[in-house]
Amino acid sequence: MGEQHAVKFPQEVLDEYTALGIDLPALFSAGALGERMEIQILEASSDRVVGTMPVKGNTQPYGLLHGGASAVLAETLGSVGAMMHGGITKVAVGVDLNCTHHRGARSGLVTGVATPVHRGRSTTTYEIVITDDQDRRVCTARLTCLLRDVPTTAAGEA
Repeated sequence: MGEQHAVKFPQEVLDEYTALGIDLPALFSAGALGERMEIQILEASSDRVVGTMPVKGNTQPYGLLHGGASAVLAETLGSVGAMMHGGITKVAVGVDLNCTHHRGARSGLVTGVATPVHRGRSTTTYEIVITDDQDRRVCTARLTCLLRDVPTTAAGEA
């Protein structure tokens, strides 16, 4: 579903995960739903996450970008930012998502940019702005995630 691409991660983050034998780009992917919707994450750090999604294939019956598709893009990008903030000892779990849809999109790509509103020890909140090919705002979303400790095995490993 789309071509392979390299996500831009900060080098120190890549080094930390590589030392643990973790494939960071795979871990912070858009997941199975995101793959079906052809979401591509282009850049990822706790300060900014950027991703795109085609309108085609993600529309409602009137031919407009489905609001739920915008919500999936927003939650994906905000969750990646939260996971980057939480680091290797935390798992981000979405607890609140709200989206305001400003205008329709019928074709092209939409681009989402997630930036932090709050980054705490146990919760994060990201604002996600989704724009169309003409840089017009399509949707503004806010995602709050709970940061939970990574479950450990009986041997105490993460």
